Amino acid sequence: MSLLLLAVAIAILLIIRVPVGLAFLGPSLMYMLMSGNSPGFAMRIAAEGTASFPLLAVPLFILLGTLANYAGIADRIFDFALALLGRVRGSLGYVNVASSVGFAWMSGSALADSAALGKIMVPAMQKTGYNRGFSTGLTASAALISPTMPPSIPAVIFASVATVSTGALFAASVLPALLLAAALLVTVYLYVRKHSELKKSPRSAKEIKAASLRVIGPILAPVIILGGILGGFFTPTEAAAIGVLYILALGFIYRTLSFKGVLNALRETAVTTGSIMLIIAAASLLGWVLSREQVPQNLADFMTSNISSPILFLLAVNVLLIILGAFIDATAVILITVPVLLPIAVEFGVDPVHFGVIMILNLMIGLLTPPVGSVLFVMSSVLRTPVETVFKGVAPFLIPMVLVLLLLTFVPAIVTFVPNLLGF
Repeated sequence: MSLLLLAVAIAILLIIRVPVGLAFLGPSLMYMLMSGNSPGFAMRIAAEGTASFPLLAVPLFILLGTLANYAGIADRIFDFALALLGRVRGSLGYVNVASSVGFAWMSGSALADSAALGKIMVPAMQKTGYNRGFSTGLTASAALISPTMPPSIPAVIFASVATVSTGALFAASVLPALLLAAALLVTVYLYVRKHSELKKSPRSAKEIKAASLRVIGPILAPVIILGGILGGFFTPTEAAAIGVLYILALGFIYRTLSFKGVLNALRETAVTTGSIMLIIAAASLLGWVLSREQVPQNLADFMTSNISSPILFLLAVNVLLIILGAFIDATAVILITVPVLLPIAVEFGVDPVHFGVIMILNLMIGLLTPPVGSVLFVMSSVLRTPVETVFKGVAPFLIPMVLVLLLLTFVPAIVTFVPNLLGF
């Protein structure tokens, strides 16, 4: 009965739009007090949930993406992609996806990507003949490449909770992220074939050369960050710190990053990090409650007795995570479900890294689905468009993304190929 009341309280708080961290924290504290535990003990559990060395990389990667945004890195990547693809009819659709792939190597956040590229891409695509719905949907969907591609903030959090190698998870994410980009490119191609009115945006050889020179600095950022991690030279936390220093240097060399811009980036990073850490602390406390009520054990017994194969288990997890991702922040879902679901996955013989990539992609799709889809609200704010209109544009793109998710579910070798190649 106490667990049922806890679930109802959390559900009510989420429905009335209380922040996820507080929606978890309040009812969990009440449960602790009603079960005879002191507030001090509860706070210690919450604090211990944030005391993890891998989590140090989270604020640094957030700062890295925010600084890249303020330094105009997204603009340089956009200009370079447009210069290369401008002679292709409907080029801006392809440029949209290519820009997201380029920015993803530094961002790690769908919200940063959609904020940085949304105000650039949608107006530009409309000028060349794309309708607003398709432009908005493509830009929002392409933003999911950032949290899928390393350095992925959800991957850092999953690795911390699941105690798997962050480097292995980063390596495993590369092909799925590129596969997601390929699916979006195919969608653009099919759209372009049906719309002969779409225009080209050709650039001269001089403009191509200038755009290429302008993007050399940004291109080196992922080489330094990911090369250092995958090569074993840096830990993810160290690589994130070096990446921040590198982007700072680029911003000052290009004279696109002012002292005020740095302060704004630090402020945004502090707000985002504080929100994430509150969720982590609250979810740690809720996780203790669920463990005390033996929810993981009961769920494991139910699933192992009713599901006969790893594929059926993964399909069931896909459905569960897409539903949860539509209502709850991705960080909270990772923290609550990984301790419950990962041991069951291992019992079914599912590789933890494979499971992590599937979980992240599932929850990123949730960023595009109402009622809580964060990317929908960011795009709505940037474009000053109703959320309902943004979702109508996004809805057709959910099909290729779900197809990619199913392909990764049925063919784990796509995920494990690069980590195995690198010896993880």
